Amino acid sequence: MSDPSAPAVAGAAPALTRQQVVAWRNALFVIFALCGVALASWVARTPAIRDAVGASTWQMGLIVFGLAGGSMVGLVLSSHILARFGPIATIRATMIVSAVGIVIAGIGGSLASIPVVTAGLVVFGLGTSTCDVSMNVDGAANERALGRTVMPIYHAMFSAGTIVGAAGGALAEHLGVPVVAHLSVVAGLMIGAVLVAVRFLQPDPALSAAQETDQAQEKGDWRSRLTVWRDRRTLLIGLIVLGMAFAEGSANDWLALAMVDGHGVDNATGALVFGIFVTAMTIGRVGGVLVLDRFGRVPVLRVSAVLAGVGLATMIFAPNPWLAAAGVVSWGLGSALGFPVGMSAAADDPKTAAARVSAVATIGYLAFLVGPPLVGFVGQQVGLLNALLIVLALIAVAGIVSPAAREPRRPAAVLARSEKGADRPAT
Repeated sequence: MSDPSAPAVAGAAPALTRQQVVAWRNALFVIFALCGVALASWVARTPAIRDAVGASTWQMGLIVFGLAGGSMVGLVLSSHILARFGPIATIRATMIVSAVGIVIAGIGGSLASIPVVTAGLVVFGLGTSTCDVSMNVDGAANERALGRTVMPIYHAMFSAGTIVGAAGGALAEHLGVPVVAHLSVVAGLMIGAVLVAVRFLQPDPALSAAQETDQAQEKGDWRSRLTVWRDRRTLLIGLIVLGMAFAEGSANDWLALAMVDGHGVDNATGALVFGIFVTAMTIGRVGGVLVLDRFGRVPVLRVSAVLAGVGLATMIFAPNPWLAAAGVVSWGLGSALGFPVGMSAAADDPKTAAARVSAVATIGYLAFLVGPPLVGFVGQQVGLLNALLIVLALIAVAGIVSPAAREPRRPAAVLARSEKGADRPAT
């Protein structure tokens, strides 16, 4: 069998059987979940690493900035890497890079070295962000092959992975497992699983032979991939992703610490509340498939913004930790669909999917670049809970510009197939 990671040039990809499409989908489920496990494993151990290196809130912002900085570099390079190597080879390589980075961060914690932790997060962010774009592009291609809304389920698998990662982190914290040992086990899982999963991925069957030939000719033309930045819809979708990624990312970066420092809980409880957040996100993403197919992207995005805003406000102003945890549920539900819907909207046109997803993800990842030091700096002055008020404004912006994600008209053949339910994905 030929290597599926080699981009097709001379002809269109052969028609895929349903078994191949479903296996492709299931492999993406695994890949999205692995990314969630990796991220949550790091997040759940941030209080322990903070204590190990003796970092202040502001210094923790700078440490997490390493993750954001590496992510931005990966996003800038992602469309060019995808054009050169294709999504399958890119996913395989960047997952391994992410695993190496998370181990380096763990080593930095054991050495009580802020520079080593930061360097590890740069590598981790570089691999994770490039893998993120690649798996979303490949996920959109699989979604088109299935003929059903499935992108939120991919991201639900990411959230399921974060539940596993958060639970593992809380257990490791409770048992006193060293951070480096914990993160090394996670890295081994990432590498072993991705090497198996990529064997079931497939080239995009929606691309015609002529389109594939055009892509091959444009691999070295980086200017053609930058034209998407002049497209108004791309930029507005980017704002949706920016606001909702900030809602999600602020929880990833600061929720555990905000519960510890702002509501007076211990480290294990802080990790547990983060687990509540990602559980709510997972439920929202699984259920989101049904509501998106029934009501469409725009109404769902608007309701999501309201839920996220109300939940975050409740978490900030709650007089006790249990009411704050209840707000976290609404915050997680509201944050669930913004990022996957934005990625799906950016990839509506398969010919420009890689460049548009890269552009939208770059805008969204500004939340990870600007957010950590901004929240950390403001939190140093007024407390982490009050600093999270910044997120509310961006959530409101995402709700206002949500019409940019409206679905394109679907071909009659796809509509007919969807109505028959022939390609309904199993959940």
